[in-house]
Amino acid sequence: MKKLLSVILMPLALAACSDSSVQEVQQWMDKTKLETRPAIPKLKEPKDFIPFTYDKKTEIDPFNPIKLMSALAKMHPGNGHGIQPDMERRREALESVTLDSLRMVGTITKGALHYALLQSETKGVYQVKAGNYIGQNFGLVTKVSDDSIEVKEIVLDSGGDWIERLTKLELQEAKK
Repeated sequence: MKKLLSVILMPLALAACSDSSVQEVQQWMDKTKLETRPAIPKLKEPKDFIPFTYDKKTEIDPFNPIKLMSALAKMHPGNGHGIQPDMERRREALESVTLDSLRMVGTITKGALHYALLQSETKGVYQVKAGNYIGQNFGLVTKVSDDSIEVKEIVLDSGGDWIERLTKLELQEAKK
């Protein structure tokens, strides 16, 4: 019977011991939480934001290619050959279209004048004769023949000088 009693009382005694140690640990944890204060460093004051106002609206746009061209011309003053496009003249309809997107599709003769029919990808079909301007590089139509037109363009070279460049648009065969 003593053995049975010791077997029953021993786990109870152990359970009582273990409960008190848990309570002690819990009390210590609570006490430590109350005593410790977290150390939070003070934040620096933010810098004052000063908005930037762009007041150069009247000047040339810094991304404008004309500004680059004029800077190149000042750096390398070339001979120029006296060639320069007429910036004051009124623009014609096909000057906003690149020559690559124009196709010669035919010719028309009215009296002594030869007209070439040029088709634009976006603008339709136009009649041009010698003396008209086409393309974005101040292209002057110099000659219209039955199978081609000759164009003299005025472009800037790498040194900032205006030079003439001859181009030819040939008659395109109809697609079947």
